[in-house]
Amino acid sequence: MKLINTYRHPDVIDLHRPKTFERKAARAVVLKNEDILLIYTKYYDDYTLPGGGIDENESIEDGLLRELEEETGAKGIKILKPLGIYEEYRPYYKGYEQLHMLSYIYICDIDELGEAQPEDYEVRNGSVPVWVNLHKAIEHNENILKDKPDTMGQSVVRELELFKLIRDEHLI
Repeated sequence: MKLINTYRHPDVIDLHRPKTFERKAARAVVLKNEDILLIYTKYYDDYTLPGGGIDENESIEDGLLRELEEETGAKGIKILKPLGIYEEYRPYYKGYEQLHMLSYIYICDIDELGEAQPEDYEVRNGSVPVWVNLHKAIEHNENILKDKPDTMGQSVVRELELFKLIRDEHLI
């Protein structure tokens, strides 16, 4: 799978710090005309691709299917093709000096949305699946980055870059 980008948060000084948490995640791009299936999170007031961390001994594809179903209630999921890997280095993660995350991005199709099964923290943050016009999602997340509210999540940079890649690759 091709590398889309390597993002290094400005607070990350040394990429090879001894206390680095390594995390793999899978994220889905699900398109319908000019709309994209995203997760809107009220606490951060941003849009993200559905997906999340891969469990130990779980394949990337199995993790993608599990996360997409849990977060959106998607049924009849089909993985169509890989889009690429987005690599990130972020500071301060759960007692570690930094996080090194590889997000595996796939183009998917679904038959329908059912009832989502969000985790407790997703419920607390007000995360809900939504169909959104891709151009409006880009504009919205650009405004978040411009305004930099105290609640801004670190994933907004990744998501905005991925949304623009989807647009520029003419996937919508």
